[in-house]
Amino acid sequence: MFFAILGGLLIGCESNFKEVQKINFSEFMPSGEADDFNLKYTDSGRIKSILVSPKMLDYARVEFPFTEFPKGVHVTMYDDKGKRTFITSEYAVTFKGTDLIDLQKNVKISNESGQMLETQQLYFDQKNEWFFTEKKFKFTDPKGISFGEGIDFSKDFKIVNSQRINGAIDQAE
Repeated sequence: MFFAILGGLLIGCESNFKEVQKINFSEFMPSGEADDFNLKYTDSGRIKSILVSPKMLDYARVEFPFTEFPKGVHVTMYDDKGKRTFITSEYAVTFKGTDLIDLQKNVKISNESGQMLETQQLYFDQKNEWFFTEKKFKFTDPKGISFGEGIDFSKDFKIVNSQRINGAIDQAE
């Protein structure tokens, strides 16, 4: 008899515990999802950028909302003269309320002048049109190749500040 009552109490406690767990459980599910995502951003009738991704997940209803691109992105940015900058990564996330995009895994950024930066993580400050990373990088320029750890630069590569750099770049014009 004692064991039957003890067993009943344990089953009852287990059942109540599972109910309490369900109350505190909230599913972390996207509020929006898109396949073969293609977004054109325009300003004053001019295309400023095109973002293409096989998958976009929007988490707008979480405490810190963000948009995730788990299968990567391909971005083409245009300057005022129509020159293009190309960006690819295998993963990207942008947090709403900030102007930062976090690009990760095999990140490459290049332009029509033949300059290319490769790294494993790169942040893009959309407001200031500025890229930066503290990770190792490879920078290829028609003048040479350099390697380093830590770099920040403008989207058109006109201003480049690199840290801990090595390699050879021809300074002669």
